[in-house]
Amino acid sequence: MVLAAGKGMRMRPLTAQIPKPLVRLKGRALIDHVLDRLAAAGISKAVVNVHYLADTLETHLSAREKPQIIISDERGLLLDTGGGVVHALPKLGPEPFLIHNSDSVWIEGVGANLDRLIAAWDCDKMDSLMLLASATASLGYEGAGDFVMGTDGRLKRRGEQQVAPFAFTGVSIAHPRMFDGVPQGRFSLNELWNTAIENGRLYGIRLDGLWMHVGTPEALKEAERWIESEDVA
Repeated sequence: MVLAAGKGMRMRPLTAQIPKPLVRLKGRALIDHVLDRLAAAGISKAVVNVHYLADTLETHLSAREKPQIIISDERGLLLDTGGGVVHALPKLGPEPFLIHNSDSVWIEGVGANLDRLIAAWDCDKMDSLMLLASATASLGYEGAGDFVMGTDGRLKRRGEQQVAPFAFTGVSIAHPRMFDGVPQGRFSLNELWNTAIENGRLYGIRLDGLWMHVGTPEALKEAERWIESEDVA
């Protein structure tokens, strides 16, 4: 599930005439960076939700061969992250699936992080498994951290006035049971992650490499510099 329906307000003026997933990083649309990585991980089908300038995004995606693209249409109502996934569940099927923000990219460290995430998934004990990055060594992240991770990989939210070491990269694996009984409509995935924390079923692994949240024009320019310096290295 690739989340690509947002309006990209923080990326203005670049998103005045194109949806944020089509903003280019190193000559390629952000969503193509994501889809290329999914294809490299052996994922053959991607459900992509659309809302803002949906026709433009659909036209772009129609040119792709791998992975196969299935559109989840939110033209009528933007459903936020949780509502968007619930709306797409019939297209995603009954097995655990990956959820990937369309503006989350990274420079790999040792090995492929999606392969590591998939290998770490434990269906019996997890409702969701998150890919986390260092909150202090990531591009485009300005918060005080999102999660604290125990030695067993279980996650907890940071407390008020607390600094947490890990930021959520916008990439996770979810089991469909996490959505059992959830009504249709607009809501955030944060609500379901909070329930998973209460049940001791939200886990994480640390990203190996350099994570870039490309959410603003400034972050886009900085990401270009990071990638170019990595190319030189």
